[in-house]
Amino acid sequence: MATRIDYFDDPDAPAANSLVPSVNVMVINAEGDLLMIRRSDNGNWAVPGGAIDLGESIPDAAIRETLEETGITCEITGLSGTYSDPRHVILYTSDGEARQEFSLVLTGRAVSGTPTPSDESRDVRWVPRDHVLTLPMDRSMRMRIEHYLSEDGRPYIG
Repeated sequence: MATRIDYFDDPDAPAANSLVPSVNVMVINAEGDLLMIRRSDNGNWAVPGGAIDLGESIPDAAIRETLEETGITCEITGLSGTYSDPRHVILYTSDGEARQEFSLVLTGRAVSGTPTPSDESRDVRWVPRDHVLTLPMDRSMRMRIEHYLSEDGRPYIG
C-alpha cells in the first residue's frame, strides 16, 4: 500500500506538482456523533473524502466518497469551509505526486448504512463530538474539525 505523507510549512517538503480538487464531509448521525475513518495510507483519523472526478459535482463527489470509504449514505447539508494553503503539501509515495492542499469541506447527515471499512479505511466509527479531537490525526484535519465544531455558523475560507 502506498503511503501518504503530509507536510506543513516544512522546508524539506517536496515541491507541489499537482492541484486536485477534493472534498471532505463532516457527517453526523441522529445523536450528533461525527463519522470518522482511520486512513489505510497513514493510520491517521480523518473524516471521509477524496478527489472530485471529472464530470462530477461537488455534492455528488462528497456522497460517493463517503459511501465508498464508510458504507454510509449521506445527504449534503452545507459548507463548512475551503482549504487551499500552499504550505500544506501531500506526498503520495506510490507515484511521487506532491499535491497542494485543495479541499472543500461539506457538512452532511447520515441517511442509511452501517459503518464498514474499505480499502481506504482500516476502521470506521461514529465518534462523540467531545471525543473526536482526542484521536490521532494530521494537523490539517484537526484544524478542519476544530472549525466545524466551533459552530460559529460561517464557513472557513482559507
